[in-house]
Amino acid sequence: MDAGEAAPASAGAFSGVVFMGGPMSVNDALPWIPAALRLIRAAVEEDVPVLGHCLGAQLMAKALGAAVGPNPQKEIGWGRVDIADSEQARAWFGATRSFLAFHWHGETFTIPPGAASIASSPHCAKQAFVLGRHLGMQFHVEMTPEMVRAWCDAGKDELARCACPTVQAACEIEAQLPARIPALHVVAARLYERWIGGLKP
Repeated sequence: MDAGEAAPASAGAFSGVVFMGGPMSVNDALPWIPAALRLIRAAVEEDVPVLGHCLGAQLMAKALGAAVGPNPQKEIGWGRVDIADSEQARAWFGATRSFLAFHWHGETFTIPPGAASIASSPHCAKQAFVLGRHLGMQFHVEMTPEMVRAWCDAGKDELARCACPTVQAACEIEAQLPARIPALHVVAARLYERWIGGLKP
């Protein structure tokens, strides 16, 4: 949609809808954002599962009546995510209490009415929320080594401008990828498996 393709007229033709990340803000005056928000609301109304990653979760939050705005600090690189001690959180994360996630965001969301906050980090209080079968995540679990390196290359100017403890240098971000990415994918597999289990036939 951000490349000019029209948003689907209805969510009912899909088993599920996934929104990925991006460098823009959901508050930007971009022509495709209102259509994306309408699609998310339609999907939730029709009980078509929605999954959001970073910007995608912020789109979900805004579509469902929550606010999106600057996080107190930018969060870029690898950082701990803590799982809430709640039934909803355990349903998605199982016995996992915390894990090392990938982050690249300067904004964050509040929790939509009726949804539950299920994860946080030391630098961002709202890292994930669920509303029935719908899941929004501020952090990234979908990363591959190639994606990490490509993002660091594309974002090198932003990394150079942000001299703060919550923004890591590219060399630090790209370190230990052979260990970090498989561990991240263990979390991703559980989340995706549960989300896929709710897809409409």
